[in-house]
Amino acid sequence: MISALSTCLFFTLAGTTLASDPYSQAVPFDIEKVVDNAVAFPSHSWEYGTAVESLFEIYNPELSVFGDKPFPAPTLAKDDIKALSYAANVITIGTGKDSLSDGAGAVGDPAALGIAAYLLGKTNETFMNATWSQLNYVVNEAPRNASNGAISQRADVVELWADFLYMAPPFMAFMAAETDNQTLLEDSLTQITAYREVLNAPMRNTTPPHNLWLHIVGPQSADLAAWGTGNGWASAGATRVLATILKAPCASNQLKIKAKTKITAIIQEMVEGVLAAKKDGDLYRNYLDDYVSPHGFGELAGMSMISNAVFRMAVLSPDVFSKKSKYVAFAKETLAILGRSDANGKPYVSDGVVRPTVNPLGWQDTTPFENGSPEAQGFVSLAYAAFRDCVKANKCDPDLPTESSSTAATSKRSPGHVRIVRKRAPHPGEKGFSIRAH
Repeated sequence: MISALSTCLFFTLAGTTLASDPYSQAVPFDIEKVVDNAVAFPSHSWEYGTAVESLFEIYNPELSVFGDKPFPAPTLAKDDIKALSYAANVITIGTGKDSLSDGAGAVGDPAALGIAAYLLGKTNETFMNATWSQLNYVVNEAPRNASNGAISQRADVVELWADFLYMAPPFMAFMAAETDNQTLLEDSLTQITAYREVLNAPMRNTTPPHNLWLHIVGPQSADLAAWGTGNGWASAGATRVLATILKAPCASNQLKIKAKTKITAIIQEMVEGVLAAKKDGDLYRNYLDDYVSPHGFGELAGMSMISNAVFRMAVLSPDVFSKKSKYVAFAKETLAILGRSDANGKPYVSDGVVRPTVNPLGWQDTTPFENGSPEAQGFVSLAYAAFRDCVKANKCDPDLPTESSSTAATSKRSPGHVRIVRKRAPHPGEKGFSIRAH
């Protein structure tokens, strides 16, 4: 049974300020409005969790695991931190697998809110108790794959979803770092490697052969294909686990080396698969290696989240993901594309809405989703924060590519490579903000 440490040294960070300029890095689209929509659009537990992480990484990067010294986590005033104000409004206290939100049968989705709940819990016992209840269910009660210990994404059957890696393992790793629990920290890494054992598979239609991850393996909702967004969830979740292990006070040097070696190789393999896939015009496909069926349409959600992972790896593992590498070039091209228009002249980002994307609630839909995906909004927000931080760390060059000859025939560039400044919409905790009900 996991239990909270009886004694821990924490400090109070009163009146925490925002990043000196959260939007200091120029991009050719209205990133502030994209972030506003990333906050406004969610209505499900994992979407809320992604929005919370976006707010941390955009406005308080020092509090995320990508900050210089995230542990021990400080005691914070909720109203000083946008991510915590938002989380306090969207967390719904329950029990067991639903301790932080109604996961509709999912093990991992409510855990996406776990880090914020823990930070809120430093000043609110209800949140703290719910945090430990959620963690206990994920680690001790959820079903696991008998062969390798992978925790199931579903509570009623053993089923592995690539999405899970962004939700639960980062929460597990964070709590392990906070409580000096190397066993739990090792389990968070095991989830990454165990999921790869099951989901990693050869791509279709690629020469020479490459591998990507299948979306879902299991008896209930099997989706045995290389879903772009699933590869995005998995790669980005792995970067959060790696950052946590590298900065955890309790992590041994051996564990740090093991985590960096394994996660670097896993993400490199995944991005190599993406780069081997054929685009649909400017865009990588919903199912990355499906070039013939209607499921293989181009969309922006998956490639944005994978780009986020690449920018983070450029800082965490720069020997492989160097600023001049093809991996960073891919990620920077993704941000550049977001400032362009499609072959019909329709901008890829208009009024802060990212389109086209996959339907976040219907990944097998054959019609591109145009109405604003909560996931895609969060993914672009995270990719921006990761790029900004990569530039600040001098691991990425600041300039994005201009429209290449390979895309000139299929897209039009939106005006300018400029920082767009606008009056933003209110965030949670501020006057004029409202939360959409579950």
